[in-house]
Amino acid sequence: MTGDAYVHMKVSGARKVPGGKLVRVDARVDDDRLVDVVVSGDFFLEPDEALDDIRAALEGVSVDASFEALTARVEEARGDAVMLGFAPRDVALTVMRALGRATTWEDHDFELVDAGPLEPLMQMAVDEVLARQVAEGRRRPALRIWDWASSAVIIGSYQSVRNEVDLDAAAEHDIAVVRRVSGGGAMFVEPGNTITYSLYVPATLVAGQSFAESYKFLDAWVLRALRGLGVDASYASLNDIASPQGKIGGAAQKRFATGGVLHHVTMAYDIDAQKMTQVLRIGREKLSDKGTKSAAKRVDPMRSQTGLEREQVIEALVGEFAESYGLTPVALDEETLAEAEALVASKFATDEWLHRIP
Repeated sequence: MTGDAYVHMKVSGARKVPGGKLVRVDARVDDDRLVDVVVSGDFFLEPDEALDDIRAALEGVSVDASFEALTARVEEARGDAVMLGFAPRDVALTVMRALGRATTWEDHDFELVDAGPLEPLMQMAVDEVLARQVAEGRRRPALRIWDWASSAVIIGSYQSVRNEVDLDAAAEHDIAVVRRVSGGGAMFVEPGNTITYSLYVPATLVAGQSFAESYKFLDAWVLRALRGLGVDASYASLNDIASPQGKIGGAAQKRFATGGVLHHVTMAYDIDAQKMTQVLRIGREKLSDKGTKSAAKRVDPMRSQTGLEREQVIEALVGEFAESYGLTPVALDEETLAEAEALVASKFATDEWLHRIP
């Protein structure tokens, strides 16, 4: 959104800092700049005069100022003042929220997209198409629970095929090998043994967040759902969801230049560890930082931890999301399917894409 959209507008935004206090920013926009800025909230700040300094630092700032620039202004203005319950970045995010450049979960109406069982190549294509639709404003933000029609190894966007996959073993077990658009490591999936989901959200939802912060933020509802099932789930390292019994699953993310975020997670419900280790080339180096000696021990399936059927786990996940943010079920439309089929032919099924890193 450009500054022109804000001319002669009153703007207002609020942010409840996680584990902290409420920050509010009210202002007017004149000639694409903030004027009459008021910063308020139930935070603590000493000395009092620092609040005037922070407000003055935001006076006249461009409505297109970056998050980093806004944060730097507040940081410099606060000087040696003590900020309790909030930080300069929280003020910057609240400014962006007032301008519509940062949003919360509650600002969006989410769809639950039912695509039915899909083959691996179509899964990759549908993921990209839905993410681009959200980025371009053609679709509301959405959640999709994947239903695998056949087994696959999904390698990350930047992985080498020959380093990650034993192609002969994959062919022997009739396992497709596909490359996704997001980074991260290889995943081994089989129908009925995996729980995979994707979130398609606008970039405004993770504005001001690092990749590490956004992973935890976008999956917080999953951790709540798993804990409700008795699984002591937490984030481990950058993108692993784990429990004391072992790794549960891994997340990956792709941010599109058009302003959308694709965030997806694959969790092991059950697993054929022997087959997985035959197909994936999981070396000692990869395992060395995990404190484990074998690939089979790295992943502890949801089935053993919950004692529930796969459908019951999925029902708990969807229920938590719906209760927290709301969900409207929709079927995947024919136009989107056609767009995905075209993308399979032009990109995902090509050797150029699969072997772009040999």
